[in-house]
Amino acid sequence: SMHESSSKLLATLFAESRVYTVSELNEGIKEVLESEFFTLHVQGEISNYKRHTSGHWYFTLKDAHSQLRAVFFRQWNRLLRFEPENGLEVRLRGRLSVYEPRGEYQIVVETVEPVGVGTLQLAFQQQVKRLSADGLFDEARKRSLPAYPRCIGIVTSPVGAVLRDMLQILLRRNPAINILIAPVRVQGNGAAGEIADAIRLLNRYAKQRGNQLDVIIVGRGGGSMEDLWAFNEEQVARAIFSSELPVVSAVGHETDYTIADFVADLRAPTPSAAAELVAVEASALIARFEALQEHLRRATIYDLLRRRQQLRNLTESRGFTDAAQLVIDFAVRRRELEERAASALKENFRRAVWRLLDLQRRLSATDFRAPILLHQTKLVSLTQRLERALQRRVEREARKLAIAASKLDTLSPLSVLGRGYVLVKDDSGKLVTRAAQLSSSQNLKLRFEDGEAACQVVSV
Repeated sequence: SMHESSSKLLATLFAESRVYTVSELNEGIKEVLESEFFTLHVQGEISNYKRHTSGHWYFTLKDAHSQLRAVFFRQWNRLLRFEPENGLEVRLRGRLSVYEPRGEYQIVVETVEPVGVGTLQLAFQQQVKRLSADGLFDEARKRSLPAYPRCIGIVTSPVGAVLRDMLQILLRRNPAINILIAPVRVQGNGAAGEIADAIRLLNRYAKQRGNQLDVIIVGRGGGSMEDLWAFNEEQVARAIFSSELPVVSAVGHETDYTIADFVADLRAPTPSAAAELVAVEASALIARFEALQEHLRRATIYDLLRRRQQLRNLTESRGFTDAAQLVIDFAVRRRELEERAASALKENFRRAVWRLLDLQRRLSATDFRAPILLHQTKLVSLTQRLERALQRRVEREARKLAIAASKLDTLSPLSVLGRGYVLVKDDSGKLVTRAAQLSSSQNLKLRFEDGEAACQVVSV
């Protein structure tokens, strides 16, 4: 029935008796194509692939004889795990549509699958190629694990046998190790974001003062490629690459490889193997400690014997004997000097005591009261004479100052200015005393008693 309605619509469109506008014709063709080819599957090779800034993908699907324009809108292509490439053979599903402004028809793509290779396998290859170009797999940046970790962080699912097996192995090998668990989902939508956040969270925890964290294990049990896909996501790879703590990847079984394995500092075949690689067995630590302790004991004894022999050789050498005799001679000389210094101090002290006693005796026999009284009387008389002389000198100088001030006031130009006279100065500040010094239009300054004023010569 759809085919019949389309045929009728075409017959109507191409009726000879009617003339259509271009827009009417394109609209009719669009209605026919979109109703007739609503869902179809097409296989071909991708060429002219372009990713628009809006997020839409545009490309051409071609074979040996023809080509077809295709558009893959953002709301659909964001669900695709791989990105189209020129030359890639694909099988796509979509519907035909007409772009009326240009009169072109195209297929609006809904799903795309690569031909000859699985979708996940292609997405994996593209991811590896892109991240490798960014240097995330560089072996030179990878770090070795700490020899004796005291605290281990584990990023995995809180349920299942994987976490239980790792805890059993860690506790069996070294019960003294602390374990910090960051529970996450390991598959499904949002799992990759949780894994990346957990890695960053453990790094922030390790930076806080007083916290101890030496290494991180990121892993899960085996499964299909779809189940393990969260560990192939770019955000997980970036989080492992940016981690300041060494990261051990333990995803799936020994034959399973993920991008997390390539970025991590160390890949463990299984989660259980990761626990064994990270945690040194306590018995091995004890044996190593005892061996080091014995080695230290022997080295200490050997060093003591060697130093004892060196000391014996030194004490028996001629240089040491001469030095010892020199020390003895210096000690004897020091004692002689001490005795002589003590004797000299005693004699000086005795003489000082006798001189002090003599001065005390002489001082007690002398009476200073009469001379002191005489000199005191003379001092009072001299003080009074000095005060009178100073008073007369001040009065005489004050009279001189008053006379000088009177003369100065009489000669002051200000008093003359106060009687109506003025001082005339040119621009340079020199006094003008004669009319011959003036010229027409010359600027002058007149000095009055209470200030200055500017003026100009009109004529001379």
